[in-house]
Amino acid sequence: MIPLLGYLDRLSARPGEAIAVKVSSQLGSPYAADLVRIIHADPNPAGPGMKLEPVASDFAGVYPSRAQAVTPGSYGVIDAALDVPEGGTIRVLVQPGLLTAPQPVMALGAAVLRVAAEGAQLAVDGIVVASVPAPMLERCWYELSAVFSDGSVRLSQTAMQRSWGVDDSGTAHGAARLPSGKRLLIAADPAGGRFDGRIEDPALLGPDGAVVASWDFSIGVETDRIAGTHAGHLVNLPTRGIRGARWTGAEMDWKHAPRDYAAIHFHADDLYDAGWATDFTVTLPAGFRSGIYGIRLRCEGHEDIIPFFALPPRGTVTAPIAYLAATFTYQAYAGHARFNVDDAFRARIAAWGARPQHPEHHPEFGWSTYNRHPDGTGISLSSLRRPILNLRPGFLTFNDQKGSGLRHFPADSHLTDWLEANGHAFDVITDHDLHREGAGLLAGYKCVLTGSHPEYHTPQTLDALGDYVGSGGRLCYLGGNGFYWRIAVSETIPDVLEVRRTEGGIRAWDAAPGEAYHQLDGGYGGLWRRLGRAPQKLAGVGFSSQGLFEGSYYRRLPASYDPAAAWIFAGVDDEIIGDFGLSGGGAAGFELDRADRRLGSPPNIAILARSEAHQAHFVAVPEELLSHVNTVTGEAPRDLIRAEIVYFDTVRGGAVFATGSITFCGSLSHQGYDNNTSRMLGNVVRRFSA
Repeated sequence: MIPLLGYLDRLSARPGEAIAVKVSSQLGSPYAADLVRIIHADPNPAGPGMKLEPVASDFAGVYPSRAQAVTPGSYGVIDAALDVPEGGTIRVLVQPGLLTAPQPVMALGAAVLRVAAEGAQLAVDGIVVASVPAPMLERCWYELSAVFSDGSVRLSQTAMQRSWGVDDSGTAHGAARLPSGKRLLIAADPAGGRFDGRIEDPALLGPDGAVVASWDFSIGVETDRIAGTHAGHLVNLPTRGIRGARWTGAEMDWKHAPRDYAAIHFHADDLYDAGWATDFTVTLPAGFRSGIYGIRLRCEGHEDIIPFFALPPRGTVTAPIAYLAATFTYQAYAGHARFNVDDAFRARIAAWGARPQHPEHHPEFGWSTYNRHPDGTGISLSSLRRPILNLRPGFLTFNDQKGSGLRHFPADSHLTDWLEANGHAFDVITDHDLHREGAGLLAGYKCVLTGSHPEYHTPQTLDALGDYVGSGGRLCYLGGNGFYWRIAVSETIPDVLEVRRTEGGIRAWDAAPGEAYHQLDGGYGGLWRRLGRAPQKLAGVGFSSQGLFEGSYYRRLPASYDPAAAWIFAGVDDEIIGDFGLSGGGAAGFELDRADRRLGSPPNIAILARSEAHQAHFVAVPEELLSHVNTVTGEAPRDLIRAEIVYFDTVRGGAVFATGSITFCGSLSHQGYDNNTSRMLGNVVRRFSA
């Protein structure tokens, strides 16, 4: 376990609102807590360096250390005294996902029905009393039944599909009695065992086959409740709205054929709520300055800084500029294990004093939607109710030989530090707040700025940004691969985000056929482009190419010299823009966006600059490819490898400026903030916020 670690009950707060701080300390002495303002979160000594400004606070002080545990793994609980008469049966449909060791499917008291590679088992008080002598196959459906009568049990394993070359059905007999008056666990056992795979239609039957108790998982897919003769609940949020034993492919939406989707997929590593007790509470005082802050914990040489975002008082605007923190994207990547921490990377982390802990070494806190569960299925749900190791100042994602190797939260501090250094007053708002409050949250701001990677959005956040721009607002999209994936959140299960990676796109895993619809809101998942809302419709540019974390530069185009746009380049005499920076060594890199009028770039868009000289590892994104040589646009695949800086006005007096590159903001502090990218953005921000 990490010696000192914490998490908060919310990502953002306003003056007068309270934040609960939950801490686990493995250390022997009390820990100190205080407040810092996070200005620059990049520890690279070649840049401005870490900037953490202490802030006086009422909660600052010393608190007693106590260890708090994490128990991952999803399961169901039926808290009822279940009585099955003599001659009764436990019956369930199951699809094992992982058969490296026996795993519990149902536990009625001390009687546990298990799956195992060598065949289904029944164990009582931890002792196997019956074992079917027929193999089980991963990702195949079986009906399991255990019939109890006169002190004996008949255990049956019946394959529900034909498996070529193997007989995977069979029966076994043993001595056992069915416990009565006990609660039921689904996908778990009393000893703490967990299950990886799908379970459907658990039931308890009487000696005549009549139902004593049963549960239908097709009811309440969007909830964490279990419907049946005795209501139950789910722990650690397993995956629902997925194919069951009856699915044939005739219907692809779980809402239209619920019984085709009557399974729940449990995972031994699911984690919704770490469940830590609150150590202390932070209430933001009246007049608290909007910005990015951190609760700092320190003890015996160990430190943790837990970020949060402070908004201005509700209904007020305290600056002309709003910085929109991409908190949905931070959450989608929360706990991203990349498996890239080698000796050289550790040496850099130590030399720079960077954040030492990485998610790949701590699966107990749950991984990101870019990782997979132990059974190989993609992680589609991400919770904020847990420590998030990569949502920290000083966290390095890559061992970037040309820069710092930052992504997401610390990388976005390249922009907020630039705003501070250049005297641009700004408020901070977040995706989560924008989803809840809509376009009204943006009203009153003359200019809204995104960070480097606003990738994940709900329909509500896209609507709010579109309404803002359409009503005369000015948007600076300062990243790449933005407005890309549709996500779902829940009003009844707070602090969780869902993504279904369907139908193309750059993605870490592929949603199975029939599993494109979110469980949390029932909406179709995948790329916003596939849903008719390509990023070009909002920001003028959209995802076009990806490579390794390296940057190149832009070359100015004739439109940048036109009087209508020349003000953007006032004080910029260079033709080459951004051939430097703390992110990959250049302002145009890693993930690149371009304009495309067929996808919604407006007819008056001006393409001011275009990147070039990208490395050989850059490729066009899959959604642009029809074959290995043909693309949707008809251009050669290599010609789609470009980022474009664009500008356009809207008919109601608004405007959009976009840079089309994830690494752009990493160039802003070069040479003490005196460089062509900084001057260009300064011209835009001053005009937009005037």
